[in-house]
Amino acid sequence: MQNNKSFDWDKFSHTPIVAILRGYDLETIQSIARSYSAAGFYALEVTMNTVGAAEIIDLLQKEFDALSIGAGTVCTMPDLEAALAAGAQFIVTPILDEQIVQHCVQENIPVFPGAYTPTEIYRAWSAGASAVKVFPAAQLGAKYIKDVLAPLNEIRLLPTGGVSLENIGDYFEAGAAGVGMGSSLLDKKLIEREDYDGLKDHFLKLAEQIK
Repeated sequence: MQNNKSFDWDKFSHTPIVAILRGYDLETIQSIARSYSAAGFYALEVTMNTVGAAEIIDLLQKEFDALSIGAGTVCTMPDLEAALAAGAQFIVTPILDEQIVQHCVQENIPVFPGAYTPTEIYRAWSAGASAVKVFPAAQLGAKYIKDVLAPLNEIRLLPTGGVSLENIGDYFEAGAAGVGMGSSLLDKKLIEREDYDGLKDHFLKLAEQIK
């Protein structure tokens, strides 16, 4: 079931983080999603290499109307077809596959393809990317984002990989439109203890860093 609920950049701009959920079971993901939504966040991505990813995406987009539920680690056309059939509301890839980008554009589905160099970033944007996931950002840092945006200032960049509570502000000062976060956003100890109130507080601390 394809879901054409449009990605709301205004909502995303208030808390411009894409949460990356990889390898969690459905019950844990639902609990994380409740805390995430309660903290005022918007974009949540389930990676396609998570067991039962399509079913999880289908259930989440039905249960959490305030969230935009996307599919991540989409590397092939079969991945994309499965994600769209599950109702994914946006698509994230770790690499640049122009066929995937162009298909998403045709289907009016926001797509954030992965790219690393200025040439890849520009190719992704020219192909129709809604934003470009700069991955892995840890090796590059916030200054790289600033340097790329100097000549390519119209491109929305979403650095992903290595973004943390300590450096997230630097990325936004450099001009990032948003960031993708996995383990540094989803505090492992809080989740293991099932302390989802504590996880909500952790999300709120990140929101303060963005402001």
